[in-house]
Amino acid sequence: MLIVNDTTLRDGEQAAYVAFNTKEKLKIAQKLYKVGADELEVGIPAMGKKEQEDIKEILALNLPMQIMSWNRATLKDLEASLKCGLKAVDLSIPVSDILIDVKFKGDKNRLLKQLENVIIQAKKENLFVCIGGEDSSRANLSFLKEVMQLGNSLGANRFRYCDTVGILTPHTTYENIKNLVDLNLLDIEMHTHNDFGMATANTISGFEAGAKSANTTVIGLGERAGNASFEQVLMSLKTLLKKDVHINSKDLKDLITTVSKASNRKIDTNLPIIGKNIFSHESGIHVNAMIKSNLCYEPFSPIDVGLKRDYPIGKHSGTSTLMYHLKTLGIEANKEILEKLLPQVRQIVTKRKKVLKNNELRELYLCLLDI
Repeated sequence: MLIVNDTTLRDGEQAAYVAFNTKEKLKIAQKLYKVGADELEVGIPAMGKKEQEDIKEILALNLPMQIMSWNRATLKDLEASLKCGLKAVDLSIPVSDILIDVKFKGDKNRLLKQLENVIIQAKKENLFVCIGGEDSSRANLSFLKEVMQLGNSLGANRFRYCDTVGILTPHTTYENIKNLVDLNLLDIEMHTHNDFGMATANTISGFEAGAKSANTTVIGLGERAGNASFEQVLMSLKTLLKKDVHINSKDLKDLITTVSKASNRKIDTNLPIIGKNIFSHESGIHVNAMIKSNLCYEPFSPIDVGLKRDYPIGKHSGTSTLMYHLKTLGIEANKEILEKLLPQVRQIVTKRKKVLKNNELRELYLCLLDI
């Protein structure tokens, strides 16, 4: 089973200039469950009373899914999570030499001892424990093995492999995750960042290498360039990896709209999976084929994600496009006239940088018909 652990309400909200109120958090949590998230990471209890109150309200929704918090691997942070009534925690530690030097003055023994104490306490409380390996992609694999061996011996459940600064490539991801999976110590969870535009690709590569779960955020929200996109990962799991995922297109559209408004982020028209123009076909060759079979130039149906197919009348349109639109207006067009009309259409569109509307096309066609 491949698990989507969505962290929109934690890492997504950590994006600069983003802040969700309680009402927004509750709506996002409910919609994530409806659309297909398996688990949610919903906040950082150590932030204080208001964050803890919000987490308690999310828990009060009684969503039938695992709800997790993010914590530094300290007893103080763990206590804050316990006060909320959480049953699952991510305990984060730095694992690269760069961050261990900064946060623990290079003392790995102190780091491991601290982690041990917190895991022991968490398991006494019967919590699901994920060890968050901050900056795993810049860490020594032998140290990651040491951390995972410790976690395994103490009853931890999962290791989160974090590409904290987004430097992985899919090939490197596969090799690194395969090495860790082959240790057979802890289930691996992917946590990728999009600094080089490869967060989703690296997440899928991790799954292919044997990772069992992955963090995502809706519309790829997150620090700097963001995280792996929830909708991209979910559709990739369904379409490419054949995971049994039922995606309600209306709920997906509502989720995207809710997060977009709450984060004050606009959705690019060509954003994968959900951009409103990604099912718009202008090239004459493509349109000619699409009219015959929708499978020709689409990897999945727009219906799956609540979008619509369109054939804009633009510079690269061919006679098939013009004929298609005129037919919707009840006009059986003459192909010879359409071929004469095409240069005029292209000239108009190029000059004004705007596609033609159906009524404009009709007027142009009827003018040529009368000549």
